[in-house]
Order: sequence, then C-alpha cells, then structure tokens
Amino acid sequence: MKKISNVFWITLAIVLAAVIFGAMAPNTFEKATDNLQAFLTTAFGWYYLILVTLIVLFCVFLIFSPVGAIKLGKQEEKPEFSKASWFAMLFSAGMGIGLVFWGAAEPLSHFIDPPLAEGGTAAAHKEAMRYTFFHWGIHAWGIYAIVALSLAYFQFRKGEPGLISATLKPVLGKKRMEGTLGTVVDVLAVFATVIGVATTLGFGATQINGGLSYLWGIPKSFTVQVIIVVIVTLLFMLSAWSGLGKGIKYLSNTNMYLAIALVLLMFIIGPTILILNIFTDTIGGYIQNIVQMSFRIAPLNEEHRTWINNWTIFYWAWWISWSPFVGIFIARVSRGRTIREFMIGVLLLPALVSFFWFAVFGSTAIEVQRAGKIDLTQYATEEVLFAIFSQFPWSTFLSIIAIVLVAVFFITSADSATFVLGMQTTYGSLTPPNRVKLTWGGAQSMVALILLYSGGLQALQNALIAAAFPFSIIMVLMMISLYRSLAKDKKELGLFHKPKPSKKTPAN
Repeated sequence: MKKISNVFWITLAIVLAAVIFGAMAPNTFEKATDNLQAFLTTAFGWYYLILVTLIVLFCVFLIFSPVGAIKLGKQEEKPEFSKASWFAMLFSAGMGIGLVFWGAAEPLSHFIDPPLAEGGTAAAHKEAMRYTFFHWGIHAWGIYAIVALSLAYFQFRKGEPGLISATLKPVLGKKRMEGTLGTVVDVLAVFATVIGVATTLGFGATQINGGLSYLWGIPKSFTVQVIIVVIVTLLFMLSAWSGLGKGIKYLSNTNMYLAIALVLLMFIIGPTILILNIFTDTIGGYIQNIVQMSFRIAPLNEEHRTWINNWTIFYWAWWISWSPFVGIFIARVSRGRTIREFMIGVLLLPALVSFFWFAVFGSTAIEVQRAGKIDLTQYATEEVLFAIFSQFPWSTFLSIIAIVLVAVFFITSADSATFVLGMQTTYGSLTPPNRVKLTWGGAQSMVALILLYSGGLQALQNALIAAAFPFSIIMVLMMISLYRSLAKDKKELGLFHKPKPSKKTPAN
C-alpha cells in the first residue's frame, strides 16, 4: 500500500459519501444536483462559452507555432503505438458510448426542436446537423487535447509525475503543488473523472437496456440496468487486469472495426446521396457559423437560452468533466509524438470521423421521421437507434452490432478510466497496482448505478455539470502553465529565431 497516495483515500471517501447519500435519499440527491446545475448554467454559461473558445484558439496556435516541432519525450524517441492503434485508443476513450447513444437521437431532437428555425423544416434539418457537428467537433476535442498535451509535455519532456497538479508548477510553484494544494487539485481531477465516466456508463447501461427491450421485450428497469452494469464491470475489470498494452489496445481496435462496420452498413443501405450532400453542406455551414455558435448565449430570449443550457452548456461541461480521464489516457499513449502531430491527430481526425458518423445516422433518422412511416419521437432516447434500424433490411443484425458496440465501448471507457484513476492516485505511476484499478472500477460502477437510481438521465446530467465547474478553473491554470513553459523552451531551442548568417571577411 506504499504506492497509494492521500488522493486515493480522500476521493474514495467523497465518492462513497455521495453513493450513500444518493442511495438513502434519492429524491433529495436529485433535487440538490438539479438546483446546483440550474445555478451553474444560469450564472456561468458565458464563462463556459468563452473558456472553450479560448481553448480551441490556443490549440490552433500550437499547431502553427514553431513549438509544434517539440517532441513529447526525448527528441530521438519513437511512438509506442502505431498511428492506427493510437487513434483507435484515443477515439474509443474520448467519445465511445456517446456517439452511439446520440448519433441518431441528437440530430433528430434538433430537427424537431431546433435552436432557431421552425421545427420539421429544411432549415431545421440543416441547423440540426450544424449544431450537432458543433457539439461534437473541434471544441470537444480541443478540451481533451489541452489537458492531454499539458500532461504529456510535463511528464515526458520535463520528467514530472503524470499528475494534474504537476502541470501547474510553473504557475503555482513546486512547493504548493507537492503539498496540500496539489492534493486538492488532484482530488478534484479524480472526482471529476469518476463522475464523468460514471455518467457515460449510465448512458451505456440505459442504451443496452433499451436495445434489449426493443428487440426481445426485456423490461426497461433499474434491476435490468444493475445486471448490465455488474456484467460489464466484471468484463472491464478483467480487461484492466491484463494491462494497457493488451486489454485496452485489443478492445479499442475491435471497437473501431465494429464502429466502421456499423456506419458503413448504414451508409450503404441508408439514403447514401443525401448523407454525402448533408456531410459536405454541414461542414461548410459549420465553418461559416463557428464563431457565432461559439459565443451564442441568447441573453434576451429565455426559450433560446434554455436550449443552449440544455445542449451546448451541458456538452461543454461533459467534455470538461471527461478531460482529466481522457487527457491523462491520451497523454499516456502519445509519448514520442511531436506537439504538431499530436494536436492535428487529437483535434482534427476524431472530429472528422464524428462528423461522418452524425451525417450517416442523423440524416437517416431525420429522413425516416420525414417519411412518416414511423414516429421516432415516441421512443426514448436510448431506443431511437433501434427504431431506425427496424425500417431497413438486416435490422436485427444491425441492432446486435450496435448493442455489442455499446458494450465494448462501455468496457474500453471504464477500462481506460480505471488505469487513469489508478495512475492519479499512486503518485503518477505508469503501472498502478491492480487492486487500486479494481477499487476504482467498482467505485465508478456504484456511482453510475446510484445516479440512475436517484433520477435517471437527468441526475446524470446534473452531476456532470456540477463536477465540471471546479476543474474548468484548473484548465485555465494549465494553459497558462503550459504557455510559460513552452516560452522558456523556445528561448533554449531557438525555435522562434533563425540564426543570423555569419559575416565573412571579403577575400583580398
């Protein structure tokens, strides 16, 4: 037990207290999280919008800056994983269940209830896709990228432990970050990770339950969701026991193949030409309107502001709450890559894949709804995808692939999280003890279940926004710290100054 830090015990105590409170007084727990969520989105919505936009601008600056040539490690180091495996792992950890859960449901929801246009119209269709791209595009991956880059840079370039607190030393000082204040920072990061991952596990459990209910009539109930969480927990703990290079790598690669198979099948049997046209048109609309969408808060329209709170602010909080987990994991698998390669890989490629995914499933969902053969709005969010499949050939086969995909995404997300939580609570160890990983695996599953028990998806969303706020402040300090350290490197490496040509004495 010598490797275990105080962060482990403090955060575990906080998590257990939340679990006990939620189990004993679920209604009070839901009301408390609802009030906190309402306060944060109302009072600090502007803050989330400005912060996330600044993060994206900083990421773009690093791509084009000369410091992009700096390696995350020694200059001669080579990446540990191939580009394909690297991309598969960061994508599975970063989006995973969310893509399957919201792939059809979010564009459909925006089509029925768009932010500005009249619902059900062609304008609503375009707006629905544009805002979906916005929520899952470079803003989301920019949040992940900045946390991941800070960790990878300070750990592999500067030799610091892989802790969130270690990235703040240039701003707050070594003494503070290795003392009580550093412990507080790491506790906030670990707690945000547990809540963020537990929320996504809750989404996964409800969608697996929804698929089983739609296909075979298995009831949608908390009892069934408990069984699903227990089974998947056992599977991801087994994977976590096998280690990063085996379990997570193989599962992530398997997941990518399943995801590619599902999206290509839907692309072929769905409205193919419409999908390609929507994909192309929406990228143009996304680029044209990205500044306006980034700062839109509707201060004088309560209805529009409510929409922004429920979607944009919720997503920014979701990505922030996930950023310690995803950031630490991406940092761990990115050693040996240059800052420029890292930023392009993390910021742009997953966003493009997400765009195509939503173009396929979102356009198909809206087309099915417009055809009028089935009213998709009568189905719960977790059932929409399966209802769409019922309108196409091989519906059962597609549904089974989707259920397996969610289950494997469930496993990879939780598996990656147990590694990250273990690392953060054992002084940044790259090989945390299995007993620590298994403890965190059980803890995040308990949180997922108690959130589902206390209020379903609404309690999950409320908890997300509450957990994200304190960590967002840490992210601001991380950017300042990274910039200061890179500024010192630029002087030492002479990256911003070309050497002046030497003056030669003219020949006589």
